[in-house]
Amino acid sequence: MNRMMAIVEREMRKFFRSPALMLASMIFPLVQLIILGNAFGGKIRDAKLGVVDQDGGTQALRIREAFDSVHANIRTFEPVYYNNEKKAVDDVRNGKLQGAVVIPPQFSRRVYENNHPRIGLIVDNSDNFMSSAVENEMSSLVDSLNQPDIQPRILQQTALDIVELYPYIEYMKYLLPGSLTLAMFVSVMIGGGMLYIDDKARGVHEGYLVTPITKLELVLGLNLAGAIKAVMTGVIICGIGALLAGVNTVFNPLTIFGLLIMIVLTSLAFNTMMFLLMVRIEDPLVPRAMFGILNTLLFFPSGAIYPIQAFPGWLKVIAEMDPFTYAVDGFKCLLLKETSLGAVWGDMLFLGIFAAATLAIAIPLFKRTL
Repeated sequence: MNRMMAIVEREMRKFFRSPALMLASMIFPLVQLIILGNAFGGKIRDAKLGVVDQDGGTQALRIREAFDSVHANIRTFEPVYYNNEKKAVDDVRNGKLQGAVVIPPQFSRRVYENNHPRIGLIVDNSDNFMSSAVENEMSSLVDSLNQPDIQPRILQQTALDIVELYPYIEYMKYLLPGSLTLAMFVSVMIGGGMLYIDDKARGVHEGYLVTPITKLELVLGLNLAGAIKAVMTGVIICGIGALLAGVNTVFNPLTIFGLLIMIVLTSLAFNTMMFLLMVRIEDPLVPRAMFGILNTLLFFPSGAIYPIQAFPGWLKVIAEMDPFTYAVDGFKCLLLKETSLGAVWGDMLFLGIFAAATLAIAIPLFKRTL
């Protein structure tokens, strides 16, 4: 145990003597969380929507008043009025507008006659996110305009009441479990896998060979040191990230206990996985080349950004074997859903078994030789 802890002490001293390494593994993921959370997660605001009123009647005026009301309150749309439909369509095509609404002639008359009144919506569907947002908002607006001024006493249509389990979750909150997991993986890559290969390239590894330390002690010491670094990163990112994203569940003692277990198991799983990948590698350029590939292969199929249920079958298979998937799910349950530990025991079990299995494979593969 003393010899193993000597390796841990050496690795931790190296870690704390490198402020740039600590900055890269702890601060940069927070910057990523802030930028991505605000860049992708905001609601649409002040989208320029052209309005071409070819009717001029009272019902067309209702639509225009509805647009002005939306702009004055929730600010989803900023109406821009046109007299020429062609000009409005050209501005949508040129990117000056995010969409254009065309109120055709005789629209008000058709409303009073109940003769299938229709309005047109022109969107630039090269941007699916923006076009979907515009279409959804317009559909909601049209539905509200179709409601009668006086509701009948007897409801003759089936109504759907939607009950949401949680308050509105901003994208920064949604991204927090994935950012936390990615930060721990980056810490393992930089503070574990790459440093081990660099030590071998510089000959530091030879110093271990002249000591009585055994292969098992050497492997356990290196993995424990890397896991400690990842745990430190996870705790810092979880605490600061939760405060930045406004996640109040971190103040629950039971949740804190569950998060600590998840952070430890995730750190062990990631570190043993990276050690297994690097155990026979000699060239220090190889882990740097693998870094981007591993990010793509492990992070994106994990459900951190997009639901796994939307993946094709072959990608779901990768997600089911990916430790990122279980780490993200566990952190999401604890941070966003306020679940008990019973809801994440499956994730914890997988991470624990994964760490033990990869470590068991890495030990016999490790060479205590030059």
